[in-house]
Amino acid sequence: MRLLERDNTGDFRLTKDLPNDVTPEIPPYAILSHTWADEEVLFKDLEDGTAKNKAGYAKIQFCGDKAESDGLKFFWVDTCCIDKSDSAELQDALNSMFRWYRNAAKCYVYLTDVSACKRDADGNPSWEFAFRNSRWFTRGWTLQELVAPTIVEFFSKERKRLGDKKSLAQHIHNITGIPLGVLQGNTLSDFSIEERMSWVKKRNTTREEDKAYSLFGIFGVQIPLLYGEGEDGAFGRLQEEISKHNRCLSNLQSTDPRLDKKRIEEAKGGLLTDAYRWIFANPDFRRWHDQSESHLLWIKGDPGKGKTMLLCGIINEIEGAIAVDGHCRNLAYFFCQATDSRINNAIAVLRGLIYLLTHQQPRLISHVRKYTDAGTSLSDANAWVALSDILSGMLGDPNLKVTYLVVDALDECVHDLPRLLKFIVEKSSTFSHIKWIVSSRNWPDIKRDLNAATGKVRLCLELNEASVSEAVTAYVRFKVHRLAERNKYKPDTRDAVQSYLSENAHGTFLWVALVCQSLAKIPGWKAQKKLMAFPPGLDALYRRMIDQICESEDSEDVELCKSILAIMSVVRRPITLDEMVSVCDMPEEASTDYEVLADIIGLCGCFLTLRERTISFIHQSAKDFLLGEAAHEVFPSGIEDIHHTIFSRSLHIMSETLQRDIYSLGAPGSPIDEAKLPDPDPLAAARYACVYWVEHLHDWQSSDNAKQPDIFKDGGVIDEFLRKHYLYWLEALSLCRSMPQGVFLMTRLESILQQSTVTSQLPSLVYDMRRFVLYCRWLVENHPLQVYASALVFSPARSMTRNLFKQMEPRWITTGPVVEDNWNACRQTMEHNGAVRSVAFSPDSKLITSGSGDNTVKIWDAATGICIQTLEGHSSAVRSVAFSPDSKLVTSGSGDNNVKIWDAATGACTQTLKGHSSYVYSVAFSPDSKLIVSGSGDNTVKIWDAATGTCTQTLKGHSDWVRSVAFSPDSKLFVSGSDDHTVKIWNTVIGTCVQTFKGHSGYIFSVTFSPNSKLIASGSGDNTVKIWDITTGTYTQTLEGHSGYVRSVAFSPDSKLIMSGSGDNTVKIWDAATGTCTQTLKGHSDWVRSVAFSPDSKLVTSGSGDHTVKIWDITAGIYTQMLKGHSDWVRSVAFSPDSKLVASGSDDHTVKIWDTTIGTCTQTLKGHSNWVRSVAFSPDSKLVISGSDDHTVKIWDIATGTCTQTLEGHSGYVRSVAFSPDSKLVTSRSDDKTVKIWDAATGLCMQTLEGHGGDVRSLKFIASWSDNPKTPYHQDYSIGSDGRWITRGSENWLWLPPGYRPGCSAVAASTIAIGCPSGRVLIMTFPADS
Repeated sequence: MRLLERDNTGDFRLTKDLPNDVTPEIPPYAILSHTWADEEVLFKDLEDGTAKNKAGYAKIQFCGDKAESDGLKFFWVDTCCIDKSDSAELQDALNSMFRWYRNAAKCYVYLTDVSACKRDADGNPSWEFAFRNSRWFTRGWTLQELVAPTIVEFFSKERKRLGDKKSLAQHIHNITGIPLGVLQGNTLSDFSIEERMSWVKKRNTTREEDKAYSLFGIFGVQIPLLYGEGEDGAFGRLQEEISKHNRCLSNLQSTDPRLDKKRIEEAKGGLLTDAYRWIFANPDFRRWHDQSESHLLWIKGDPGKGKTMLLCGIINEIEGAIAVDGHCRNLAYFFCQATDSRINNAIAVLRGLIYLLTHQQPRLISHVRKYTDAGTSLSDANAWVALSDILSGMLGDPNLKVTYLVVDALDECVHDLPRLLKFIVEKSSTFSHIKWIVSSRNWPDIKRDLNAATGKVRLCLELNEASVSEAVTAYVRFKVHRLAERNKYKPDTRDAVQSYLSENAHGTFLWVALVCQSLAKIPGWKAQKKLMAFPPGLDALYRRMIDQICESEDSEDVELCKSILAIMSVVRRPITLDEMVSVCDMPEEASTDYEVLADIIGLCGCFLTLRERTISFIHQSAKDFLLGEAAHEVFPSGIEDIHHTIFSRSLHIMSETLQRDIYSLGAPGSPIDEAKLPDPDPLAAARYACVYWVEHLHDWQSSDNAKQPDIFKDGGVIDEFLRKHYLYWLEALSLCRSMPQGVFLMTRLESILQQSTVTSQLPSLVYDMRRFVLYCRWLVENHPLQVYASALVFSPARSMTRNLFKQMEPRWITTGPVVEDNWNACRQTMEHNGAVRSVAFSPDSKLITSGSGDNTVKIWDAATGICIQTLEGHSSAVRSVAFSPDSKLVTSGSGDNNVKIWDAATGACTQTLKGHSSYVYSVAFSPDSKLIVSGSGDNTVKIWDAATGTCTQTLKGHSDWVRSVAFSPDSKLFVSGSDDHTVKIWNTVIGTCVQTFKGHSGYIFSVTFSPNSKLIASGSGDNTVKIWDITTGTYTQTLEGHSGYVRSVAFSPDSKLIMSGSGDNTVKIWDAATGTCTQTLKGHSDWVRSVAFSPDSKLVTSGSGDHTVKIWDITAGIYTQMLKGHSDWVRSVAFSPDSKLVASGSDDHTVKIWDTTIGTCTQTLKGHSNWVRSVAFSPDSKLVISGSDDHTVKIWDIATGTCTQTLEGHSGYVRSVAFSPDSKLVTSRSDDKTVKIWDAATGLCMQTLEGHGGDVRSLKFIASWSDNPKTPYHQDYSIGSDGRWITRGSENWLWLPPGYRPGCSAVAASTIAIGCPSGRVLIMTFPADS
């Protein structure tokens, strides 16, 4: 887009094409708003010099003259500043229009149908009637031209100013129905979607789609314009994008900082202007506010000095200033509170700031959606990495307005404070258009970290004692005035109270607030006498409060208050009244009575506050006092006793509350997003217990392990809870959006048991249940009721969890699938949308990275299986990935010929290394992280400087594709393997080949050094692994056992083991010394393309063409079994006409017959010498026919299992076979482009049907009605279109895990048969009547 400017001759000319964002390159400009008429000046008219000949030139002249009179050199007019002949420019312009109007210094509305010269009968101007009826108010695009700019001025056709958006606000509101708040500059996202949609209803556009397109800026969305889709289609896409935006915000939001601010102000009795106004004249504040080089203001002071309310006041003032200047600036803030786990951590701070920024500048949501659209969780263990990258991206966004960021109470950020401080220091020093304010206590650690910031300003409240004292005095006057009115103080009482508070406050707002809170409960006539009972100083006041509680005459009240205070001191977040009742021994009559419960909380002195049924501390210093000086009163039996109480009562409330389908979702496949919170919420009392019961067990056990030695016995409380309620608990965790916590809690519980001397079966049960939750975490997190369906049905037959809850398996499955007996070595399976070609562990074993045919790199949490990041940028399949040894970087090689380097913490691509002329098949970091080596299909190896991205060497020597490269542990050498069947060792420094190993008879797919640098292992297309001695250049062993290409090899960190992944779909573990295979890991349903050991040697990971990444435990001594079935891909399944049998044909060259009632294989038919592509039963169920890649068709007798006929004649693969309805004929179709008809009895070919110009895909005999009298039946259960679900009608009912998804399938009445690429055949039967 371009601007217009006046040249030296007085004519107008276009500027150069300007970047479509807010940068110093774009000068201040005015903008024209009008309605189009005939002879508008277009872009080409200005270019060819014919603009002055058109009537529309007068508008340009008007806008230019007005801009000049307002001191603006540049202006913008939509008719001629956009080249509408360039479709890409037009798309970009229409999507950016709102932003250009918003950023304009002034907007001039030129109303050609409104005259200011007309007068009424009294001689007064009569333009208002014409103004109300102006065409400008009826056009679609002028809506955003009215709403977006800060200053909008209206002019008549005589160029006379009529007024502006603010002076004419009431008129405009009456004409358009747009709220006055919008015209006064309020943030658009403050108004509902429905309300904003309504603003365009009565407007018209020339092209029907523009009615929706004109709303893009108002909703902050940017999507392609598709003219021709119609108005409904355009609005549909707009609504879909808005829904994505809202879902994104919902995933992001853990709290709304605006509501937290309101709650804090209300809890403190309201915000008093006189208590904070002094700050705006303070020299330190002025320096931060006025000087461009001052970016960070740190307000510090002791507890109770009013820091929070001071920041509330500053926020209010900034918000007011922003509203006045038309919201040309952003303000985001966050209030930390140590007593509330939702807002006491660094991740929550980032969430809150991001949430408010996207609320004020909706287009910033793109930085969030980069993660959420890729399915990345923003609430797992790696949320900090994602959120810090999102906020960094926002702060660096060229479209970001000048922004204020405020974080209160850094000292109350109890989790990850150092990371937060580092982030604030780095960003405040990097982005000059960001102004930060932070507050905290006078903590040395915070001071040390903030000292590293440039452009910082400190404001110490203790050094501003006079100002603070004056503010406290104003606060005292305000509070005493309220007290006097409420308690009917006499003047002398009022004066006495005010005098005492002023003299003893010592600049502490909190002390005044607490004393006034106590005085409010004392009758006015007693107030004066009670004053001396309130000692100066917070700790002294807290001491008086706890003494008052302990000295109460009602011993029951004393114990109840102490119990409540003790519980509040150790819970991990503020709890609701319902949750308090569940963990505290409340009087029976109080448990359901809100008023009584509120009274009980009121008995706890002024330590606690109650708002909207949630209990929290009045201030962090109150909790600190109870945990410190008052610990012996609050915790007479020790703090661990309270942890035990919460733990045991948590088990009790969960046992009493949790049940199946507690939210009445109904359908087994109901997604979590459709779960609606019931009223009342049946989980209200148990939410805290669900998420934190193991944490309190841990805190109790770590302090005292012998208090109840029977806690872990068989039949004990933990054992009983898990055996009865485990699945209910997992469902509840899903509904509480805390499913990842379930994995963590079971891991924590297993760790507790390992540290205890336990002889019961509980450790075995907990191990099994941890495997169960690892197996089904993603599924239950997204579909809660599948914990009773797929999670049980597909877990191992001997799983303790499955057998405990056998009665909960779906009754709508008559015959379930045959599954493995025990948990195998595969702990977790994670999915890509394409073949996984490469995997690697991070050096600390915590992360896994994978590269896929879906063109992405993913980073996974190895403990939970959660995808932390999806790295997008390659335009072709990612063929290789690797972590740098310091875990800070990831490198990837792709079919787009490029190598990319990614920041593992932020997910940003830091460099793209270009130079290869073909696919990059392999990449590796040097052990010192300084170099990267890459091997390519251009037959070369390149060495790159990781810091600069420059190619330092290109090494030639291979005569075919280089498939694999690896550095030696000392970085002096690297090895390469090639399709030329050789392995080469190269000197890294000089780039020469020092050795060439020959011995393989196939492509070399993978090479690696042993960690001790003595050996090299290579995997080849000859199906073998060879181990080479570097010093002699000879291979010492050849490892044979795979039946497919060896695609990947890896040494264990101690050099004792070798792992290989193969085209036979298996992973093998070998003893490097003896060459024997110690384990074969089966579970993938396609080639295993990549394998890697974890640095601690406990785990291995594998990536496969079946789109999955698997994590295997090779140390647990678990036998990894496969079901008895085919040993390769099942290509075809078919039911017998009576549905009693299923036939399957496989790439293992066999046909198998299965009994559908018990799901077992009754016969294996051998005879084909290649893949079996198709099978079918004869109508009388006595014969089976099969077609194979060996070019033959075979007919088998089911009773005897013998081959009765082999039909030969095709010259290509036989793809499909079928019997005629009378069983006398057989037909087959082949890649030789023919269809043949055979006599089933003699095996003679009766006809060859030719004429197809291509491959024949399908064939079928068509029977007459008399030959096939069966009436159609309704298939109630079927397989969903994506192959992931068994559906009933239109609903998802049973999720199919990756290893059980169909390569082929068949449905007969109420039975479904599935042939899996892994070789499994599943047969499931459902009730005929459903």
